[in-house]
Amino acid sequence: MGTFTFYPIFNSFIISFYTGYNIQTGQYDGFTFLGNYETVIKHANFTKALMNTGIIVIVSVPIAILLSLLIAVAMNSIKPLKSFYQTIFFLPYVTNSIAIGLVFAFMFKGNSNDLTNLGLANQVISWFGGQPIVWIGVGATYWSAISVILIYSVWAGLAFKIIVFLAGIQGIDKQYYQAAQIDGANKVKSFKRITVPLISPMIFYILITSVIGSFKTYSSVVAIINREGMITTGANGTINLKTIVFYIYDYIGLAALDGMMSYASAAAIILFIIILVFTLIQLYVGKRRVHY
Repeated sequence: MGTFTFYPIFNSFIISFYTGYNIQTGQYDGFTFLGNYETVIKHANFTKALMNTGIIVIVSVPIAILLSLLIAVAMNSIKPLKSFYQTIFFLPYVTNSIAIGLVFAFMFKGNSNDLTNLGLANQVISWFGGQPIVWIGVGATYWSAISVILIYSVWAGLAFKIIVFLAGIQGIDKQYYQAAQIDGANKVKSFKRITVPLISPMIFYILITSVIGSFKTYSSVVAIINREGMITTGANGTINLKTIVFYIYDYIGLAALDGMMSYASAAAIILFIIILVFTLIQLYVGKRRVHY
């Protein structure tokens, strides 16, 4: 932890105050207090990266948690082939994210100009009489492209959440449900009044880890869009889909140039502060909503 976590954070914090720092020579011109942070925040690409990341967090996290909780409840009620379904739903967690992203890019390819080269998503749309959508190709829009990233984020995040929720549900004493059934409670009311409160610590844990994971989105954008994180042939021009981590890696790629690593470090510390603030807010709310 000290070598691979705490020291890099501390070192990045120090580097973020250097001016003209060159990582290859280790030399720097001097120090600045908030100059590098100000440069990063005022950069247009950082603002766009922050917006893209915010959309991914706000949209994908609640949907993924709700879906995984409903799937876990359904799986708990299925006795035959339960182990088989657990294995199926857990597979995305152990599969390489780049590989999955490439599969998603293949599934969402195609447009109405070439009906012989449609991905699975557009084939399904065509079967129901709809017009194929340009998701990520030439003529795509911002919302069509980011929708693919959101769908991937939700799907890829289900596996771990389902396993945690299923373990929590299986640990609930069956007497609670039997008592509720005697009192005439239906399944929906039992879910709201028994299941959710008793697994609220798991929900809280999944919420915090999911928010942190979504803020660190990077590999899905690389695999689905491209290594630049931009679609240059969009319907309205260039579409920027870079996330905050993508923005940081752009600076790291230029680390041989003076000052670039300081900007990368400043952006990384800003991301660290954003995640810390969100985590503290969740911890504060969790004290009132979570039942241990």
